[in-house]
Amino acid sequence: MRKILLAFQFLTIIPVKEIKDVSEKEMGGASAFFPLIGFIQGTLFVISAVLFLKVFPRELTNGLLVLVIIITSGGLHLDGLADTFDAIALRGDREKKLLVMKDSTIGPVGVIAIVLALLLKFLALNSLFHYSLFTFYYSLFLMPVFSRWVMVTAIFHGKSARQDGIGKIFIENTKLKELVIATLLVIGCWLLVVSFLLSSLFTIHYSLFLVSIPVLYIFSLVSVWFCNKKFGGMTGDTFGAVSEISEILFLIMAVIIRNSSI
Repeated sequence: MRKILLAFQFLTIIPVKEIKDVSEKEMGGASAFFPLIGFIQGTLFVISAVLFLKVFPRELTNGLLVLVIIITSGGLHLDGLADTFDAIALRGDREKKLLVMKDSTIGPVGVIAIVLALLLKFLALNSLFHYSLFTFYYSLFLMPVFSRWVMVTAIFHGKSARQDGIGKIFIENTKLKELVIATLLVIGCWLLVVSFLLSSLFTIHYSLFLVSIPVLYIFSLVSVWFCNKKFGGMTGDTFGAVSEISEILFLIMAVIIRNSSI
C-alpha cells in the first residue's frame, strides 16, 4: 500500500496520505504501480467526460478534458516535456543541456512543445469522438494506463544522466519485477475494458492493444537511446516527456486503427 501511495505522490496532485521515511528501494518499487495510477486517472477522465457532455458540446468537452488531464498531474509531465525540448534545442555540451533542464524558466521551444502537445491531444480526442462514444471513452481511459507503463519501461532500460535526483533513484531501483508487475496491470486494465465490448467492436480494440504494446515499447527504447546520446542518460524531465509523447502516440494510434476499420 505504501508503494501505491508513493506512486500517487510522484504522478499526481491528488491528495493522499503523505508517506515519510521512504527508502530508495521503496521508491523504485512504486514504479510497478504507475499503470494503476493511470487506471485511476483514466477513470476520472471518463467520469469527467460523461459529466461534461451532459452540459457542453463536444469541442468544449474535449478542451475541458485536456485541462483535467493537466490538473490531475499538476502539469509536471508537461514541464518535463518543455524542459527536455529546451535542452534538445540548445547548442552545447551535455552539461549545458542538463543545466537548462534544471532551469525553472521555459524557453520558446519548450512553449511550442507544450502548445503542440495539448493541441494534438485535443484534435485526437475530437477525431475519436466522430467514431463512437465507446471508442472515445475506451481510448480516454487507457491513454494514461499505457503512458505510465511506457515510463516504467524507460526507467527500466535507462541509465541516469545525473549522479543525484529522483530519476537516478528510480532507475537504480526499478528491476525486472517492477516491469513485469506494471505490464500485468496494463493487461488487466485492458481486459477489464474489453469485457464490456460488443463482439462487433472487439476486433478493433483488440487490434489497438496489439499495436500499442510493441509500438510504445519501441518508442521507450528509442527515447532511452536518444537521451543517452543527447544528455548521457535519462532524467526526471525526460521521463515526463516520454509520458506526454506516449499519450499522444496512443491517441493517434487509436484514430488510425479506428479509421482503417471504417
